[in-house]
Amino acid sequence: MSLDELKQVTIDFYVNLQRIKKAQTGENPELNYQLKVYENKLTALGIPATDYQM
Repeated sequence: MSLDELKQVTIDFYVNLQRIKKAQTGENPELNYQLKVYENKLTALGIPATDYQM
């Protein structure tokens, strides 16, 4: 997998987590944790996570 493909997969996964968070009605600590993990991954790849937050 190339770096560009890795970046795209990471962005897609983060956006999907954002959609789940927006649709949920209750608190989900695991979802919040996964969002933090993917925000850190995006940052490590040089991609600002704020560009993809809903």
